[in-house]
Amino acid sequence: MSVETSWSLDAVQSLRSMAREGMPVSVISLRLKRPVDAVCAKLAELGITAKAEV
Repeated sequence: MSVETSWSLDAVQSLRSMAREGMPVSVISLRLKRPVDAVCAKLAELGITAKAEV
């Protein structure tokens, strides 16, 4: 299975938008078809705090 490592501008914009809406990382991960770790790492790189899992 190939893991996408580069983030397109559209993917980053979607990530920012979903995080701003308060979407949990697990849901963002599924929507962007990326591992939870990759989503968390990108959020950290962007300085965005993700909503805690409930």
